[in-house]
Amino acid sequence: MLRWLYTLAMYVLQPFLLLFMWGRSIKSPNYRKRLWERYGLFYAPSSQPRPHGIVIHAASVGEVIAATPLVRQIQAEYPQLPITMTTVTPTGSARVKAAFGDSVRHFYLPYDLPGAVKRFIQFVQPKACIVIETEIWPTLIHQLKLRHIPFIVANARLSARSARRYAWAKNRIKNVLNEISLIAPQDSISGQRYTELGYRGRLELTGNIKYDLVISEELLNNIQQLQTDWIGQRPVWIAGSTHEGEEEIVLQAHRTLLQQFPDLLLILAPRHPERFNSVANLIEKHNFRYCRRSNQVAPSSQIQILLGDTMGELMLMYGVSDVAFVGGSLVKHGGHNPLEPLAFKLPVISGVHVFNFPEVFLKLEYVLGVLKVKSEPKILARAVSKFLRSPKLRQRFGQAGYEVLVENRGALKRLIGLLRPYLEQQSDTATQQTEK
Repeated sequence: MLRWLYTLAMYVLQPFLLLFMWGRSIKSPNYRKRLWERYGLFYAPSSQPRPHGIVIHAASVGEVIAATPLVRQIQAEYPQLPITMTTVTPTGSARVKAAFGDSVRHFYLPYDLPGAVKRFIQFVQPKACIVIETEIWPTLIHQLKLRHIPFIVANARLSARSARRYAWAKNRIKNVLNEISLIAPQDSISGQRYTELGYRGRLELTGNIKYDLVISEELLNNIQQLQTDWIGQRPVWIAGSTHEGEEEIVLQAHRTLLQQFPDLLLILAPRHPERFNSVANLIEKHNFRYCRRSNQVAPSSQIQILLGDTMGELMLMYGVSDVAFVGGSLVKHGGHNPLEPLAFKLPVISGVHVFNFPEVFLKLEYVLGVLKVKSEPKILARAVSKFLRSPKLRQRFGQAGYEVLVENRGALKRLIGLLRPYLEQQSDTATQQTEK
C-alpha cells in the first residue's frame, strides 16, 4: 500500500519538479540539459556502458568528492570493471567529468518512477549499485531487489532531520530498508539511526572515507605555482563552501580585518556555481576590489578579494591559505566537511550549525582542532585575527585537527574489504564480456 501511495505521489509531483528545474535553469542553464535522462530515456546507443558493471551514485559535489578515492581504488584494483556514476545535479556531473574524464560513464539518476527506473536498469545493466552517504529511493531499491542486484549504502550518513522524517512511516520504511544488501555507516550515530528505523540487514561500521583524503603530488605542485604567481607573501584567509546569508557576514568581517591587516586577501568560494554572479554583485555592493579566479588573471596587491568561481579547485585554494572558515555553518545548513583544510594543517573556524557532521566536530572540539563562532561579523573577524596574529596558535589548532584526520584514516580500506566480494564477482563477469 505504501509503495502504491509513494508512486502516486511521485507522479503527482512531476509537474512541480519540472517547474522547479525550469526555475533553477534560469540561473544555471545546465538544469535544462539532458532532462530526458531523468526519465530513463537514452537516445545515444553509443553512450551505453558495457553491461555487468557497477553503478555508483553520488548526489552532488560533496558526495562526488567523498566517492573519488573509492572510485580510484576500484579502478586500480579492477581495471576491467565498467563504472557508471550518477548524480542529480549538474554541478555533480561537472565534478565527475573533471575528476574521471572518460574513464567512467555519467548519467543523471532518473526520478524514482517505475518506468524510468526500469529503463535505466535495462540500459546500464548493472550487477551492483553503490550509493554514497544518504539516498533512499524505494522504487530503485525494490526494482534492483527483484533482479537480485545488490543495493549498498557506502559511507552512510543519516542526519537527525532525515531520521525524524523517515520515522513518521517507520513501520513502512523498514520494509524498504530491509531490501538493502549492505549499509556501511561512517559513524556509530548514523548506524544507530538506521537500526532504530528497523533495518535488520547487514550493517558494518567503516568510519568516514573522507578521512582518507590524500594530497597528490600534482596538487602540491599546483599549490606551489599558485602561491608563487598569485599570492606571494600576502596573508590569506578563505571562506569555503559558503551559502546565502553567510557571504554578508564574511564580507563585513573582512572589512574589519583589513583595518588590522591592510594587505590581507580573502578567498571567497561559494558552494553552488549558480550563485557565483550574485556573490560577485554582493562584493561590488560592498565596494571591495576583487577579481574572479575564472578570469585567470593574478590579483594585484590592490585586490582585496579573490572570488573562487571555478569548480574543483577548493583544495587548491585551501592549500594557499593561512586560516580557513568552513561554510554552511553560520546558517542552519548543517555545515560542510572540515577535513579538506585540515589536510593542510590549517586552523579551522566554523559556525555553530554543524549537525551534518556531528562526530567529526565532536572529535575536533575535544582536541581543540576547530574554533566555533556565532553568526556575527565582529566575532568571526576576531577569530580570524587571533589566528593571523599568532603563528603558534595556528600551528597548534592545525596540528590538532590534522592528527584527528590521520588517526581516523582506514575507512576506505575497510569499505573496499566489504565491497570486494561484490566487486570481484562483477569484475569476473565484466572480463568475460570483454573477452567475448
